[in-house]
Amino acid sequence: MTSFRDRVRGVVISTALGDAMGAPIEKLTYGEIKLKYGRVESLITRWHKMDLHPDARLGRVRGDGIVTDDTLMTIALMNVYLTEGRHLDAYDMGNEFVKEIAFRKTFVPELNQETFIIDRLFYPEKYIFMRHVLANCDPREGGIGNMVNCGAAMYIAPIGIVNAGHPKAAYDEAILFAMGHQSSYGLEAAGVLAACVAKAFEPGVTVEDVVDTAISLAKDGTKAAIHELTQAAHELRQERDDMDKVIDVFQSIMMKYSLIGDDVSRHIDKVGIPSNHYTPSRLWSIEELPMALAFMVLNEGEYYRSILDGVNSGRDTDSIGVMIGVILGAMYGSEVIHKEDIEQLNKVNRLDLCTIADRFSEVAAEIIKDDLRINEARMSMISS
Repeated sequence: MTSFRDRVRGVVISTALGDAMGAPIEKLTYGEIKLKYGRVESLITRWHKMDLHPDARLGRVRGDGIVTDDTLMTIALMNVYLTEGRHLDAYDMGNEFVKEIAFRKTFVPELNQETFIIDRLFYPEKYIFMRHVLANCDPREGGIGNMVNCGAAMYIAPIGIVNAGHPKAAYDEAILFAMGHQSSYGLEAAGVLAACVAKAFEPGVTVEDVVDTAISLAKDGTKAAIHELTQAAHELRQERDDMDKVIDVFQSIMMKYSLIGDDVSRHIDKVGIPSNHYTPSRLWSIEELPMALAFMVLNEGEYYRSILDGVNSGRDTDSIGVMIGVILGAMYGSEVIHKEDIEQLNKVNRLDLCTIADRFSEVAAEIIKDDLRINEARMSMISS
């Protein structure tokens, strides 16, 4: 049986793998990826912006296994658990998590330097600093007013780990923590993804079990989007090699729940023009999580094919890759990941992913043991 430690390794390494696989093609459409690359199938991929002037790519580098903020913020969240040694809530977002992203330096691979993670973050993630440090908000109100996106969901997997085998607890803790960053369906996605990771730790679990868990806990547009996309994935299994058709069906369904489509870049000519993009709604969903679950269903949980199909679908490619990776990594453990991919990720990002994962698994195991002791005490209370 796959050990808890190896499943944690699977989550942590798969975060970096899915992130790095998708990073070189992020924001390209499915058609643009197909035209420029045919199909990305390796970490050794050149970033589509690499030939631009450094100013045009904000001084960043990507490709060949370099990770983005998805991985850095996941490690930052694990570090908060290492410090606190307990379950978290929004007050921890406004305390240790802010310290991790804005006051403690780490190696940021895209910038090729030791610096603060916040120097690399997109504005919705910098919002954490603005709300908790500059605006001194009630931590539980930190996510109010932010751009609604997948920013919290992309790094939430550690909460699934510390609640392994208890999806509802993972959902609740993810909501309590991420409300300091996100709101509406952006917050909902964080809760559901954490629950999926927690479910994936159960021995013998299937992709269908994970999807059922997601649907049982998800609310509003997130629930509807996951249900409709995964149903479509079931129906398309016999045609999964026809990616043109698969992507057309998946993205057509998502247009009911996310009006953005391929229009994912911000330009000066959009300023001042009214739009409902990234605004709160009970009827909408982020795209990344339902798409991730759909590709897992389409491929019946096949690890590499699910991740590669996801990143090649276009748009927010790295976060789709992360979300597929963390669920399947928890299911299968690190043995499913090619050793050469682990070596490449460690080398170019100056990481030791197994050591990072093992250190976190020890803390996560202690938190779970504390929960079990509390439950035993409660049981004795009602049985006496």
